[in-house]
Amino acid sequence: QVQLVGSGGGLVQPGGSLRLSCAASGSISSINAMGWYRQTPEKQRDLVATITTGGSTDYADSVKGRFTISIDNAKNTVYLQMNSLKPEDTAVYYCYADLRVAGLHDDSWGRGTEVTVSS
Repeated sequence: QVQLVGSGGGLVQPGGSLRLSCAASGSISSINAMGWYRQTPEKQRDLVATITTGGSTDYADSVKGRFTISIDNAKNTVYLQMNSLKPEDTAVYYCYADLRVAGLHDDSWGRGTEVTVSS
């Protein structure tokens, strides 16, 4: 069983910064990639950013230049540094991992952490 435990959400004013982190643990054979998605009550769950264990990244257009994703392969932990936050970044952020358990492919999700950008 795999667990993804995220932290770092909260309330921040527009223009502020937050750093999310998410650690994967359990019976993991290997990790291909990790990332973050976000969801609001009005929208589906959308990609924010992903990163492979090799360091290749992908960002949603709306966060390019403001958010930076990084990964610590030794700790199975992914980070999302969010700068210049806007009210439209308000959402529940979900950690994601593309990994292998006992050699079989598995997609795992964290429970979600709330980010609220408001004055």
